[in-house]
Amino acid sequence: MASVFYFVFAGIDVGMVAAQLLTNLNSKFILIAVPLFVFAAKIMNTGEITKMVFDFANSIVGRLRGGMGHVNVMASIIFSGMTGSAIADASGLGIMEIEAMRKHGYEDGFSCGVTVASATIGPVFPPSIPMVFYAMLSGTSIGDLFLGGMIPGILIGAFLMAYIAYIAGKRNFPRSPKSTLKQFFLNTAKACPALLTPVILLGGIYSGVVTPTEAGALAALYAIFICFFIYRALNIKKLYDIITDTVKTTGTLVLIVGASFCVSYIVTIEHVPDMLSKFLLCITDNKYLLLLIINILFIVLGMFIDTMCIILVFIPMVLPLVSSLDINLVHFGVMIVLNMMIGLSTPPFGMLLFIVSGISGTPLKTVIKESYPMTIVMLFVLFLVTFIPDIVMFIPNTFSH
Repeated sequence: MASVFYFVFAGIDVGMVAAQLLTNLNSKFILIAVPLFVFAAKIMNTGEITKMVFDFANSIVGRLRGGMGHVNVMASIIFSGMTGSAIADASGLGIMEIEAMRKHGYEDGFSCGVTVASATIGPVFPPSIPMVFYAMLSGTSIGDLFLGGMIPGILIGAFLMAYIAYIAGKRNFPRSPKSTLKQFFLNTAKACPALLTPVILLGGIYSGVVTPTEAGALAALYAIFICFFIYRALNIKKLYDIITDTVKTTGTLVLIVGASFCVSYIVTIEHVPDMLSKFLLCITDNKYLLLLIINILFIVLGMFIDTMCIILVFIPMVLPLVSSLDINLVHFGVMIVLNMMIGLSTPPFGMLLFIVSGISGTPLKTVIKESYPMTIVMLFVLFLVTFIPDIVMFIPNTFSH
């Protein structure tokens, strides 16, 4: 509505703008990957697969002090490699994680806090739906972005597990019973087909066998295959429900994309990126200080605004500045996605906080209270990623050469 008011008062033909935007959108073939990844995520989010992932994680780290907290984080890292969605992680796997932690005597607030924090790994670790949108806007390689997110995703998990170990010792949280070797191999064998998803995706993209859009189709087809024929967790009725749900989600995303493109069009014709660049360069021309300022701005935006809106409206404003300072766009993309995931877990409008509070029945203020220390842990990882670009670039550079 804001965009339409602008066009009317500026005397710009709305029909002409609509035609331009549709032409622009129609050329963005990479966007087709988004509904395909959403579809694959919803299939992978069936109860059977989440249980396989959870049992596999439990057989590896469940024995440690605060074992269920560690299982929560490791399961989220594994699940991230299949869905690329923080919301899918929190709403699907999150229910199982919280219930398991409750049964083992963990406080509800802590269980929810760990679930919120671990769900943020979803879009950082490949595949990642926000990274697809960022690649579309910046022209960056999706393969490089996916590979660049691997070490930061693992780092978040490692630092969260270190915090959980500290709290587990302090509050005397229990360990899970030790898994036998037979249980470990059984759980690994069951989870193996699902665990192959990121390998097939990244292998396909980086070997050049498939494009990122085709990789989305491949992920969806593979998800259907393993759920129908290996796990037998899917039938025609469930598949129909998943397709319907995917259409609804895609419809919402398309509306957001269309509206955001309108705002981006206005931002461009009003030369906002140029004005913003000049303003920030007046403050400093040190690229690391500017990255710090951009991080602070985007963290504040993430507290109030939807992730997709931030990507589609605000990132185009800073991309010219980033390019002019010779900041690597893959490094910047991974940094900004991690930044926005922190926004999903911070009040007043952190979506993950509301989802986890809703599915667990835990008061929101309790979830927020336990989430704060873990948010600080994630901010520390963001700081490392911002100022040590090799954390992001090591794997893409290794594979590129």
